[in-house]
Amino acid sequence: MNVNPYSFKLPDLGEGTVESEIVAWRAGVGDFVSADQPLVDMLTDKATIEITAPVSGRLVAVGGEPGDIIAVGAELAVFAANGEQPARHDEEKGELSAPAPAPGRPQTSPAIRRLARENNIDLSRLQGTGSNGRITRADIATFLDQSGEDAGPGATGVREIRLQGLRRKTAEQVALSARRIPHFSYVEEVDVTELDRLRRQHQPELTYLPFFMQALVKVVKTFPQCNAHFDDERQVIRQFEPVHIGIAVQTDGGLVVPVIRHAESLDLRQCARALREAAEKARNGNATREDLTGSTVTITSLGVLGGIVSTPIINYPEVAIIGINRAQQRQVLKDGAAATRLMMNVSSSFDHRVVDGYDAARAIQALKSYLETPATIFLPQAWTDHTAGSSLSI
Repeated sequence: MNVNPYSFKLPDLGEGTVESEIVAWRAGVGDFVSADQPLVDMLTDKATIEITAPVSGRLVAVGGEPGDIIAVGAELAVFAANGEQPARHDEEKGELSAPAPAPGRPQTSPAIRRLARENNIDLSRLQGTGSNGRITRADIATFLDQSGEDAGPGATGVREIRLQGLRRKTAEQVALSARRIPHFSYVEEVDVTELDRLRRQHQPELTYLPFFMQALVKVVKTFPQCNAHFDDERQVIRQFEPVHIGIAVQTDGGLVVPVIRHAESLDLRQCARALREAAEKARNGNATREDLTGSTVTITSLGVLGGIVSTPIINYPEVAIIGINRAQQRQVLKDGAAATRLMMNVSSSFDHRVVDGYDAARAIQALKSYLETPATIFLPQAWTDHTAGSSLSI
């Protein structure tokens, strides 16, 4: 019986998205799916979006494997509404493969066939682990990893790992920032003994991050040029009154930056709660695009692995990022006498086109002042600059 296939195009996912990456298929070729059933997870610039099936029917072809990038409007999947198989598409033109290949022909997608050709792999030697025995990208990787020289010149003891998903997006963002922003870094030593004492006495369950957020809100009121975006194409600086703090969070898939919006309106406990919720959503993969966009300044911390110093990369198009390093006991001079104090280096990076070295140093000195006398974080008055008029060249 002749059946007209239903071709499902990748829809517009909003906010100017022109392409999206396949993260994972929720259904395999040959499966019957119902309308509105989860079909595939797609990754946009920041967030993973679940796309549901537009119709009920048998999934007879897919437009790619996880890691493949699909343009908006391109064919994402093909359904047979009554469960029958539609006519085969022309694979040489890069279109979708049919669900039931010719006898003896391995079942996979055009992208996987190209990958196999590039690595001199005979697909008939592989046992597919995908739906209905379909050969996946993971099967190719496993074959290359295990077969050594038999797999051809592309697999002589070298394992190639394709950047995909969140890892690829993170790599693109970091490369964009490093390429387009002239960074300069500034590191300051901070005595957090009193901050740690205050935290342990009154808020022992909290980390340092909520305190840093509260102090940073006060700092950018005095130094608004640090709470900004720079549009380098239009040569326009956009300074923000709201303080939307990005918090770098490490997940199994890579680094993401959930946003704590309007941090200036939150108290210490509200900051801590917002941090927990944002980190949980990011690590569980439930963060939306809105959760991961719109930050105006970012804080990054490696926690107990914070090291002595770091040179954080600015979260484009922001102009400043603050890095928290490890707190540790050190012998220092205090009031002319040796004392053991809890010390922490605070690393920072700035966009030198927007923030002058002098202003960056003053901003970090302000942050240092708040952290070393933590009670002032919760007082209404602003930081007093005792260095005004001094010369500084960076």
